[in-house]
Amino acid sequence: MPEELHELHEHAEHARHDPSLAPVSITMAILAVAVSVVSLAGHRAHTHVLLRQSEAADTWAQYQAQSIRRHNYELFLDLLNLSDPKGAAQAESLKQRYQQQIERYQAQQKELSEKAREKQAELVREEHRANRFDLGEVCLEAALVIVSLTLLTGRRRYWKFGLLLAVAGVVVAVTGLLVR
Repeated sequence: MPEELHELHEHAEHARHDPSLAPVSITMAILAVAVSVVSLAGHRAHTHVLLRQSEAADTWAQYQAQSIRRHNYELFLDLLNLSDPKGAAQAESLKQRYQQQIERYQAQQKELSEKAREKQAELVREEHRANRFDLGEVCLEAALVIVSLTLLTGRRRYWKFGLLLAVAGVVVAVTGLLVR
């Protein structure tokens, strides 16, 4: 960023000698700020993507742990059914307890599955948001470079094209805020 500021300062010096280029220098300064803002929004969106990935993975890991526990109780229940226990009443009590645990884990797994799918949907939305900010940033950076060509060439068509590209970049970045 310090190099960009130095470059902007040089362009401002050049524009001071040619007052007709002052709007171009102002445009470049505004574009530099816009690039910074959109870049920051993009970085934050990518951070949210990583958080959502972690949350979804944690929820699926919890689902898997519940599945393992449920399978263990099912195995215990199967073993009890195969054995010939001496205390029939005690064996029946164990069977009921194991069956309750199996049902509890099944219910928890259903909730965890729904929660994990919600986290994955949030992840997809965050990825779309981050991609829009990234595309907006690229457009704004390209606009800044193209506008700077006006100072080098003295041709206003670069400034106009850069402005058009900047508008497109801002619109794309703003749509990143609208992703729900």
